[in-house]
Amino acid sequence: MTDSTHYEPKRSAELFEEAQRYIPGGVNSPVRAFRGVGGTPLFFSGGQGAYLLDEDSNRYVDYVGAWGPLILGHCHPAVISALQTQLSKGLGYGASTAAEVEIAKTICKLVPSIEKVRLVTSGTEATMSAIRLARGFTRRDKVVKFEGCYHGHVDGLLVKAGSGALTLGEPDSLGVPRSYTDQTFVLPYNDIDAMKQLFADHGGEIACIIVEPVAGNMNLVPPVPGFLETMRELCTQYESVLIFDEVMTGFRTALGGAQSVYGVTPDLTTLGKVIGGGLPVGAFGGRADIMNCIAPLGPVYQAGTLAGSPLAVAAGQAMLNEIQKPGFYEGLTQRTSQMLEGLQQRADAAGIAFTTNQVGGMFGCFFTEEKAVTRFEQVMACNVERFKRYFHLMLDNNVYLAPSAFEAGFVSAAHGDDEIRLTLDAAEKAFAAL
Repeated sequence: MTDSTHYEPKRSAELFEEAQRYIPGGVNSPVRAFRGVGGTPLFFSGGQGAYLLDEDSNRYVDYVGAWGPLILGHCHPAVISALQTQLSKGLGYGASTAAEVEIAKTICKLVPSIEKVRLVTSGTEATMSAIRLARGFTRRDKVVKFEGCYHGHVDGLLVKAGSGALTLGEPDSLGVPRSYTDQTFVLPYNDIDAMKQLFADHGGEIACIIVEPVAGNMNLVPPVPGFLETMRELCTQYESVLIFDEVMTGFRTALGGAQSVYGVTPDLTTLGKVIGGGLPVGAFGGRADIMNCIAPLGPVYQAGTLAGSPLAVAAGQAMLNEIQKPGFYEGLTQRTSQMLEGLQQRADAAGIAFTTNQVGGMFGCFFTEEKAVTRFEQVMACNVERFKRYFHLMLDNNVYLAPSAFEAGFVSAAHGDDEIRLTLDAAEKAFAAL
């Protein structure tokens, strides 16, 4: 392990070159390719606490956290112990286990809007299943989503806004039939008036709204006052299903998820790999009358051979036990605020236009003159070239951020004073260089 303040990705470069011969683009998920920031993507060999170690033995303070689920940090002893215990019993059975019942009880207890829950294997599967369920329950087809929100690579949700705020979406990927996106309305995030107008015009056709209650896929953008409340009112009025996609925010922003932060109750909630302690898993759940429409009780089909993986459930239950300890979220929020305040002070001192957003342990950083970022167009107007330079300057000083200007960051319980200090020292150098 080196103490160098400049990363040398020689081994990562070799691995990336080899990977491109066997894996499309050399990566198994596009953002890993560093296309958004340039340069050679890093290949990691391990993680411990708040740190990642790459294949060249460079050590970084990690603010990606496997894209959110590692709220306890890497290799937390309770999670590792639970996995080791389960490994001695087997990897999986393709059948039900007592552990599935236990984690389902825990999820329902911690998220009161979830009366019943079904485990799946990914966040994408969770959102896809929740939408199918909402359509089956309402006997309607149309779905409402918001610009800048990502709900997995489901065909009907890979859409961009059409020519106007109230038009049906256009396919955002080749391979997605127009007939799929014809069923999806795309609205501007945080635009209350556009939402009201859409329901006035098409409310009787709308099966559901799906929304990130805190948008984490256009960097981090919280809801403005009234935004979530209005969609709750509209869904109730028009008998549509309100789905909160809490794949990112669930157990991340607060113990009860973003819905507990803002006091708005959805009909269905989707959760992601945070409930697996970092292992591949997802879930969707909500009102019992809606969930009872899922097979084998009802006519809406959904299944998963590896759903409720014993390993993922063991790790997830261990994580959920830890985050229920008194003061856990207060400490996480305080550390995140401490870091963001330090970043803002150093940016201001260097004369860099910069602002931040925060909800709990999630954060966003924007190179912009705007004092508050609440809309997709504000995010898109930020100085992306400056972010690219900032990303590499931070990397040079052993801080690993998401390799995109449009991704949220995550602080874990393993981030302490030393890690915050290292981060702020790196940022001071980066802002000076900008």
